[in-house]
Amino acid sequence: MVKNVALCGGSGASLISNAIASGADAFVTADIKYHNFFDAENKILLVDAGHFESEKFTTEILYDLIIKNFPKFAVRFSETNTNPINYL
Repeated sequence: MVKNVALCGGSGASLISNAIASGADAFVTADIKYHNFFDAENKILLVDAGHFESEKFTTEILYDLIIKNFPKFAVRFSETNTNPINYL
């Protein structure tokens, strides 16, 4: 059963031991290499969500923070897709 989840947007494989030490049952991040999964030592569930995908919604979070703190600041979203991976 998963009760506590650690999260790192982008590449967070170097933080696996921190996630274990924090008492998390699962760690959601990206760019986990094959051998990094052995670092989990059956102590934590690792979820490799994809680098682009794990950061995709941060623009909306930043937008909300900027508008809240600087209501007269103009914020525009780019429509350029920078994900170099195409899923088939």
